[in-house]
Amino acid sequence: MKNILKKAFALAFVFQVSTMFSQGCEVDLPGASDGAASTPSIRLFGYIQPQYDYFFTEGDQANTLRFKRARIGVTGKVLNKFSYFFMMETSPFIGQTGDAYLMDAFVTYEANNWARISLGTYKQPFSLDVATPCHMLPTIERSIVADQLVAPQRDFGLGIWGGNKFNRLNYSVALMNGRGLGVRDDNTRKDIIGRVTYKLLRNLSVGASFRHGYPIPNNNDDDRNSFGGEIVYKPGKFWFQGEYIYDEGAYFAGAAGGCGSTPVALGEEREGGYFLAAYNVSEKFQPVFKYEFFDPDSTIKNNIGYQERMTVGFNYFVNPKVRFQVNYLANIETVASVQNDALLTQVQVKF
Repeated sequence: MKNILKKAFALAFVFQVSTMFSQGCEVDLPGASDGAASTPSIRLFGYIQPQYDYFFTEGDQANTLRFKRARIGVTGKVLNKFSYFFMMETSPFIGQTGDAYLMDAFVTYEANNWARISLGTYKQPFSLDVATPCHMLPTIERSIVADQLVAPQRDFGLGIWGGNKFNRLNYSVALMNGRGLGVRDDNTRKDIIGRVTYKLLRNLSVGASFRHGYPIPNNNDDDRNSFGGEIVYKPGKFWFQGEYIYDEGAYFAGAAGGCGSTPVALGEEREGGYFLAAYNVSEKFQPVFKYEFFDPDSTIKNNIGYQERMTVGFNYFVNPKVRFQVNYLANIETVASVQNDALLTQVQVKF
């Protein structure tokens, strides 16, 4: 199945050379044209995601009630070309200490549509899955490969963004510390990270990401290189999306995974990808299917850490502010079989 997915991506990029995907509504990203307030007034925003998890584990089943995320922030515009974005995570189930902490805080200077410059903490401009705001994800869990290989997902940096949801071409590039939130950089190197997207047709888009960095503390020699490809096709009520990420070189085991996920041990080369399909039965009901794989060490054949997962579920939109999600996660281990499927249910309220 992994080889089929990789061949599908290869074919897509052979026939669509030099073409990338337009990002769309990315309201928690710096440089997003629809993310900053258009008036000098302060705008309060946020969302909460209470969730129930049921795990089909070996022996006794486990279950828990928790908050997936609970975020609150403010955004606004000052003077004519300066805007700000500030957001905190208050969920006790994310982060190192269980306390509320600063997640995003950046200032943006908009020279023009093709040069919006942001300084502060924000998401790395790498991967479609990471760029998708958490409250707009079609499944409850982000893809395994994005959580494990795009780490740290948030960092302190200086970046420039160009284009908007109405343009065919969008780009972003940032110079970042490479250590993550709340950590002082302790080497003299910086990470360079970028993503470029292009809308081929009204409903077909493709894109690519790259990263070159030095993730090891007090180490200016051992580097890390990452590459990603993405494709989105939305014909009518259907929605197809896929992504592949390859990563190699040094990594820092202390870097946190995305949204509280536990980092796993990685080999010299690692890779992963996913394919997602959804259908809008109506304005309120949307069934979703996602297949994904993740290999933490692709240099080892029959690696025990290799994972596959199928997610089957649906989204139900009560209105634009309230959404219910139900996902069944069928985890597949090809080397050592483990009973670890899960049923996740979540309600989201935005304000």
